[in-house]
Amino acid sequence: METIQQHILEFWNNNPDAWLYLIIPISAAIVGWLTNALAIKMTFYPLEMKGVRLVKIFDAVGFKNIQPVLGWQGIIPSKAGKMAGISVDLMMNKLIDVKEQFNRLDPKIIAQEMESNVERIAREVVQEAMTHEIPLIWKALPNRRKEAIIKDAVNEFPNAVEEMMEELKENINELWDVKHMVITEIIKHKEIVNELFLECGRAEFKFIERSGFYFGFLFGVLQMVLWYFIQGYSWAWVTLPLGGLVIGYLTNVIALKLIFKPENPIKLGVVTFQGLFIKRQKEVAAEYAKIVSEKLFTMENIFEYIIHGKASDKIVDLVEKNVNQAVDKTAGFNRSLIQITSGTKAYNGIKQIAVDRFREELPNSIREIFDYAESALAIEDTFREKMSNLSPSEFVGFMHPVFEEDEWKLILTGAVLGMIAGFLQLLLLG
Repeated sequence: METIQQHILEFWNNNPDAWLYLIIPISAAIVGWLTNALAIKMTFYPLEMKGVRLVKIFDAVGFKNIQPVLGWQGIIPSKAGKMAGISVDLMMNKLIDVKEQFNRLDPKIIAQEMESNVERIAREVVQEAMTHEIPLIWKALPNRRKEAIIKDAVNEFPNAVEEMMEELKENINELWDVKHMVITEIIKHKEIVNELFLECGRAEFKFIERSGFYFGFLFGVLQMVLWYFIQGYSWAWVTLPLGGLVIGYLTNVIALKLIFKPENPIKLGVVTFQGLFIKRQKEVAAEYAKIVSEKLFTMENIFEYIIHGKASDKIVDLVEKNVNQAVDKTAGFNRSLIQITSGTKAYNGIKQIAVDRFREELPNSIREIFDYAESALAIEDTFREKMSNLSPSEFVGFMHPVFEEDEWKLILTGAVLGMIAGFLQLLLLG
């Protein structure tokens, strides 16, 4: 013990500036933490490209819409559309069957939920259509007969709604393009994909930050020892920025590996090793399901994309077919009378007014079923349950591919920032 103390004292006496070497592991730890924290920040922000156009002369020659030449956009937001596409493919394969989900809706209950609105529309349609197409006949009818026709319409149109919803359920995969909806919403609201990553991976991103400090210090000690022996050489300065690059690279690589590997628990004595993210599967599943159901798979989004989406023409056909049938059933024997007295054109005009009014009212009327639909479809419960029950490899296969393709950017960002920090170490060491 005495000999070791003597050696240490002798070392400090011969190297009065030796304390400066501690700058290397300490600064490496701080830099490891800062570079990882900054790399994570740069992964998610800014949402849109921020930068400057270096060659403003382009304005003068008419290229006013040129993109920033020097700038940055968060890695995740810059790939929001592509990541959304990958996510929804995995989602449809692993978590949700759209037709099975929509089979939970009961058309009878939907018709009941919309009853007051449909009754109002039916009354208005009869009054408007008859007044417009057969004004003289309608005016001549006794009020009791008019009310009977209106009552028939009020009784018949809910059946049209019921039939319409039955057909919608049967053809939901054609009428609702889930992938188009998710990609469109995420491109419009890039903060959603950021929230998914930051909330679901909150603990893991904290680990990446902290690991930068621990691994940075460890690698910094090795760097310090190396620097002590080679500092006299003219090329020695290269090792600090090079070491910073390696530290920035390795701290991110190791941290990312520990998040997803190993997939299945490995027990060594009393310690069990498993990917940090996988250990929190149920917690992540709950967070993921909550965000997806509240921000993407809302009833407003779902029915908006069904009614006005890529297959909106099929919805129009669906409305037209069922409303026409309802008008025919309401008219009954009066149909022939109308056609004889006023012509087929007038009768078709009545049907067209009914169709147009129902199409016009549909987006507002459908809101009446949102509470019921949300409860029946149980999107959040379905996502949480299915995701919680994935095997570890399936869980990693679901979550990791979305981010995996661009992991190298996070790693490269950490490496570049680490190299810059290495040059700062040179300045501190003089």
